[in-house]
Amino acid sequence: MNATWRGTRQPPAGREPDAPARFDQVLAHASADNRAALATYLPAGYPTQAQNLRILQRLAEVTDVIELGWPYSEPSLDGPVIQKAAAQSLAAGFRVHHLLESIHSLTASPASVLVMAYYPPLFKYGLDRAAHDLAQAGAAGVILPDLPIEEADDWLTAAQRRGLHTVFVVAPSTSDARLARISSAAGGMLYAPAVAGVTGSTGPLHHALPAFVQRLRTATRLPIGVGIGVSTPAQAQAVSRIADVTIVGSALIRAIDAAQGTRRQEEAAADFARTLTTGLHRPDTPRAAA
Repeated sequence: MNATWRGTRQPPAGREPDAPARFDQVLAHASADNRAALATYLPAGYPTQAQNLRILQRLAEVTDVIELGWPYSEPSLDGPVIQKAAAQSLAAGFRVHHLLESIHSLTASPASVLVMAYYPPLFKYGLDRAAHDLAQAGAAGVILPDLPIEEADDWLTAAQRRGLHTVFVVAPSTSDARLARISSAAGGMLYAPAVAGVTGSTGPLHHALPAFVQRLRTATRLPIGVGIGVSTPAQAQAVSRIADVTIVGSALIRAIDAAQGTRRQEEAAADFARTLTTGLHRPDTPRAAA
């Protein structure tokens, strides 16, 4: 699927950049519009591959960045909602070519694509092969939540060879020295958790989140994305006041699961994403200094 885009949002005018540059451009466009970019997460192949492709097209009408999950049976960061969705994808016969198909289906859309992958399936597939295939499909980069910077050299070499961004998830407990090392190796953005623990929290955002984001800004000039525990429009709005990218995953999947029938699930995904966008503009809030 790589037909001319027919959604309500249009890609930026001019020559189409490569995927990582396109990601940077999407975030810069949101910043110039004085708002946070919206990123939504969905496992590839969920609920089925055919429906995944249709849902992604609807999400691309609304969101700036789509995070496509590489389903994995032993995730360390995912809560029960994403675990269940990934298990459903695997049970339905997910293969890596489905992930590549889903990425490629978005190349004519306005949205940029990041892949959320755990290191074991990436390593099993082959680091060079994975970097090549993901870049060829049109991914801007890869989020690797379980890859320590101390063990990342082989992946970083493969990713840099193909021009892919590598996005690291950074815990508040990270030392300044380690944060400096992560910041020098990362690309695209840094990913900050909004709550402690795994994805899917429906509680309040961590009270120290604003201070943590500001600390990240002193360490890097990269944009800051905040996810893991952002579950409501009000929380998305709060995150938009301090971060460059607001990331929502489990809450989107809950909205899809709550709808009955494939057509309603596709509508539910777009409608939920649309409710998140309403609070992302910050006309009265100056952007924090980078």
